Amino acid sequence: MRNMRPLLEQVAFPPLRRGRLDTLQVNLGYRCNQSCLHCHVNAGPNRDEEMPAEVIDIVLDFIRRRKVTTLDVTGGAPELNVNFRRLVTQARSLGVKVMDRCNLTILEQPGQEDLAEFLAANRVEVMASMPCYLQDNVDNQRGKGVFDGSIRGLRKLNALGFGHDLGLVLNLVYNPQGPSLPPPQVSLEADYRRVLGDRYGIVFNRLFVLANMPIQRFGSMLITRGEFDGYLRLLQHSHLDANLDNVMCRNLISVDWRGFVYDCDFNQMLDLPLKRGARERVHLSDLLAEDLQGNTIRTAGHCFGCTAGQGSSCRGALQEAAA
Repeated sequence: MRNMRPLLEQVAFPPLRRGRLDTLQVNLGYRCNQSCLHCHVNAGPNRDEEMPAEVIDIVLDFIRRRKVTTLDVTGGAPELNVNFRRLVTQARSLGVKVMDRCNLTILEQPGQEDLAEFLAANRVEVMASMPCYLQDNVDNQRGKGVFDGSIRGLRKLNALGFGHDLGLVLNLVYNPQGPSLPPPQVSLEADYRRVLGDRYGIVFNRLFVLANMPIQRFGSMLITRGEFDGYLRLLQHSHLDANLDNVMCRNLISVDWRGFVYDCDFNQMLDLPLKRGARERVHLSDLLAEDLQGNTIRTAGHCFGCTAGQGSSCRGALQEAAA
């Protein structure tokens, strides 16, 4: 896997500082039952990194002490971590909103047959990866058979009440197929509703569109195809200052499977740890009594992926999200 950090650190990005922390994004490990072309984590079945129980305990302690309102759980496939369900149930008992970034086909994996019921019982907000409503596009990006498995997963979630405005939230997540910006979120959501509803009877709450980041597996593919510089220029030329106020890193920190802290999930994958004083790396246990508000955010060229065009964050387009 090529190292894109030196290339991206050469590109200046407007300075950013943190606001009030409300979201803790936790990567439970890089193991996944899929190996998607656009994956900025380089996750896959052969990865063995996994957050251990003692770090899970620190995460829960941090949530209690810092009064975090949202726990955003990601991976890999976060559900494959043996501590996933304990983390979810204890966070929910604290009154915290829990979001699970689910790839849908995990619902059919051995040992996960009751996962959908668990998510429903704990009223977890499901952020389901669904990069297109067309079978060929999904299977080309995520692997043969993934589309059919995703449809089965969505139907299972719908049958439990997800997506029906009953308090069980089901959001879909779209990524472009290649080095282009995502289309307008509102119009694409209408297309998703029409096609998935008419053909498969599927309902959902929202569609979020995310730009692909020029890092890890996707970045390596761009370099191989000679498209890396062109895509980075596209992101830079599409930058809007208005998006800077709403980027996710102002109110979120990302924690890796070992417990080390980053300004966002993308910085985690580039190994750009959060800066705090003279410390080279900051562990979540170091921040149990510290307020990060006003702290400088580490940036590089990939950050234009969050501010280009309509903007992009873990919760979709910034322009439409702010509207």
